[in-house]
Amino acid sequence: MNNNILVVDDEKEIRDLLEINLKNEGYTVFKASCGNEALKILNREYISLIVLDIMMPGMDGLETCKKIREKYNMPILMLSAKSEDIDKIQGIMTGADDYLCKPFNQLELTVRIRALLRRAYFLNAKLQNLEDVIRIESMIIDKNKHKVTINDKEINLTAREFEILYLLANNKGRVFSAEEIFEKVWKERYYQSNNTVMVHMSRIRDKIEEYMEGNKIIHTVWGVGYKIEK
Repeated sequence: MNNNILVVDDEKEIRDLLEINLKNEGYTVFKASCGNEALKILNREYISLIVLDIMMPGMDGLETCKKIREKYNMPILMLSAKSEDIDKIQGIMTGADDYLCKPFNQLELTVRIRALLRRAYFLNAKLQNLEDVIRIESMIIDKNKHKVTINDKEINLTAREFEILYLLANNKGRVFSAEEIFEKVWKERYYQSNNTVMVHMSRIRDKIEEYMEGNKIIHTVWGVGYKIEK
């Protein structure tokens, strides 16, 4: 799990204090004094969590949060000197994940950051697991188990055959040339006279189409390469 945290606050003292405390907890800290600076950092750095002050000149924290949510999904913990419920509601509705009033306890801030990162990491892991299981009609491709089943019958593919099938299935609609497939699966340079991919593709088709009731899963785009339709 990445440990980059972006602190956005117009008060330098708060930015520096948070940086010291978060670095002591093992986090890498990026700092921004305004919303525009924060957006620039997000464009060039991978950020795991944002600590965002509401009361900032120019583009305030609520507007900055809206802008961030147009492109990013990392957890956002908002800070404010105001404690009224309406501020909390506005912050959450804008896209924040948690809220803390100033002055805040450093230990409480750290605990909340840990909780937000743990939750985000857990959800991302679940999503990743879902993405690793691909369904095409009656065929299920499970990347983690390196297993292909059609109507609950396991299809015996070699490691190379599985990698080729997964590559195409994970990029539905995209055409891969024989050269691209070879270099991605074999991790070696492709030579023009090499017909290895064609042979493997024929074997894959023979193995899976027997159980697909005549449906063709892998399509040849003549003169270009191979694809699995969306």
